[in-house]
Amino acid sequence: MQRRLVGIDLGIASAHTVRVLDEAGRTVCRGRSGPTVAELSRIEDAALHGAAPGTRLEVVLEPTGPAWLPVAVFFLGRGHTVFRVSSAKAADLRRFLSRHAKSNGIDADTLARLPLLDPGGLRPLELPGAQIAALDRRVRATDRLTQAAAAHKVRIKDLVRQLLPATPLTGELGQADLAVLERWADPRALLAAGPARLTTVIGKASRGQQGAARAAAWRAAATAAVELYAAYPAMPFPDLAAEVATEVRLLRAVQAELAEHAAHREHAYRWVDPGQLARSLPGLARVGAPALVAIVGDPARFPTARRFRSFTGLAPRTSETGNTDRKGQPMSKAGPALLRTTLIRAADNARRQDPQLAKIYYTQIVGRGATHTKALCVVAAALAERAWAVLRRGMPYVICDTDGTPVDPATAKAIIAEQWTVPTEVRARRRGRKSPATHKAGKAPHGVPAGHIRSDARGRRQTRRPSPPTILTRPTTPTQDTALTGDHP
Repeated sequence: MQRRLVGIDLGIASAHTVRVLDEAGRTVCRGRSGPTVAELSRIEDAALHGAAPGTRLEVVLEPTGPAWLPVAVFFLGRGHTVFRVSSAKAADLRRFLSRHAKSNGIDADTLARLPLLDPGGLRPLELPGAQIAALDRRVRATDRLTQAAAAHKVRIKDLVRQLLPATPLTGELGQADLAVLERWADPRALLAAGPARLTTVIGKASRGQQGAARAAAWRAAATAAVELYAAYPAMPFPDLAAEVATEVRLLRAVQAELAEHAAHREHAYRWVDPGQLARSLPGLARVGAPALVAIVGDPARFPTARRFRSFTGLAPRTSETGNTDRKGQPMSKAGPALLRTTLIRAADNARRQDPQLAKIYYTQIVGRGATHTKALCVVAAALAERAWAVLRRGMPYVICDTDGTPVDPATAKAIIAEQWTVPTEVRARRRGRKSPATHKAGKAPHGVPAGHIRSDARGRRQTRRPSPPTILTRPTTPTQDTALTGDHP
């Protein structure tokens, strides 16, 4: 069968590099093209020159920034097949084919050969419809703004820690804290404002939730800072305070934009998932469900739930050779990071609502010695398969007991509390952080210290006695050996 394989190395600030091969891997033509209809049409005519009527081009490209979309739209609109491959796969093949060289032409030629070398690993690209595309953009915008807001909050806390070493910002950064920092980030100005005015600002910003106690905490931190920096007259209080005020204004601007995009995201989600099937899943609520639906798109493109789990990157890697099959491998992380993060965060709430997922979490921690994060990844993988089933079948999720009996939310929580709650002592041993009460972390497995009873290769118990200490003697005259090894001073 006659084929035309087109590899396009996309350029962002330059023209695209194109290589066209036939079914035997021979070069048909090569050239460069821009993202216009005229230039892409010229490439299409050159690629189809001499081919049988009705031949469809097989276009392979990488997701290089936003440059892939215009090219994909053009060739899909002309009835051709477009494959969008991962950059990692293209880089691995390029490293194999061209070991000591890299150029745009080599990259385009490598992409064109992918349908010949890995036909089963390519899936035709399907562009989303108008509604799912709108939801995808709103989900991406809200995620990016959420990360920007978190970065501003971290920066504010770091700056305040310089101004107020005994900072009162030990928890979530609230509106009252932002109101104080925008006005009086300088500890001297904070003390000069007076307790009454400070209390009024805090009470108004927090809508009466905080008051004199919070104002006293701010004043105590400011007093300690002024006392500490009294011996350092070069401390740039006004400059640091101005930077804090700038970060607060930027944070509020980001939060305002985030609220607007979140409202449009909700509107787009209602059009794509009118039955709100994704929100019927435990743990997926206002933010997680739109992200799941936007990234999954058409669930029918995944033939099975296991294939979808592999797409999320939550499936463990495999390491098998001969009769050896290594277990406990890390997850592949091959899919979209946003989808993986959404499922892992949802898993922490889902294990508290679904007895079946709670059993998986309980088994991982109690039976297999996993940490909290590792157990959540296993629960997230199971939640991903259930999400695919819900979207594929078009039916809402039903919470069931471990024997498959449907239960209501209150009964499910009672079952989890009675049967699948991790004991406190077990969780303490798995925890990596120190407890506030004991300031001790959980015990990790260690080797048997010297002098303890252990078993030899035949299973007999024996006592390992500590070896005598080695006494190092210094030679009176440095020899050649000691001069080379550095044993003498």
